[in-house]
Amino acid sequence: MSNVQVPKAEDLWKGDKPVFDPSKVTVVFVLGGPGAGKGTQCALMVKDYGFVHLSAGDLLRAEQERPGSQYGDLIRHYIKEGLIVPMEITIKLLENAMADAMANPPKLTDPKLEAGWENGKGRFLIDGFPRKMDQALMFDKVVCPSAFVLFINTDEDKMTQRIIERSKTSGRDDDNLESLKKRFKTFRETSMPVVDMYRKEGKVADIDSSVPIPQVYEQVKAALNKHLSF
Repeated sequence: MSNVQVPKAEDLWKGDKPVFDPSKVTVVFVLGGPGAGKGTQCALMVKDYGFVHLSAGDLLRAEQERPGSQYGDLIRHYIKEGLIVPMEITIKLLENAMADAMANPPKLTDPKLEAGWENGKGRFLIDGFPRKMDQALMFDKVVCPSAFVLFINTDEDKMTQRIIERSKTSGRDDDNLESLKKRFKTFRETSMPVVDMYRKEGKVADIDSSVPIPQVYEQVKAALNKHLSF
């Protein structure tokens, strides 16, 4: 593993206010175990609600392959071992991606959806994050307080079947049984406490993803209509 020094939060974020104003910027966390169907549902929400979908995992994988990346080797090690990348790196990548989207809003044909990106507004789905309690607390503090959590979930047998099928075409190093066992263990031990914390705050919508995709999406739409004002 690389001996690159992990950046400190105080060096990355100055001041006592989050980077983005939650009265203008809507952040929905999309959580669930590997293979729960988060990406599929996010694609549908992007189309119908004008969100920008950010996958923490995709951002990390892209960063590890980016020529000249300072943290590529470190990220690669953590992902291969099924471990959680240091939160400062992940949160900074998410913030940078949000800033890029705010500077270059998506092109939408529906005026109602376009209004969600006018005058400094923005709508984001953050998929697969936060995976630890400290990530959740830090993101809410330094980037933008989240609106609520979509917890898309099913049993591990179904998720395993989906991942093994996906592995045939995904090209991902961690789409294998050995890594998957580590990922499930990490999710149970470190991510579920995050869901439980937000649940106590009344900010979790539980989505059963064992049913067909259209039925999952009906649950998702009901949750969005309940928790958001657009």
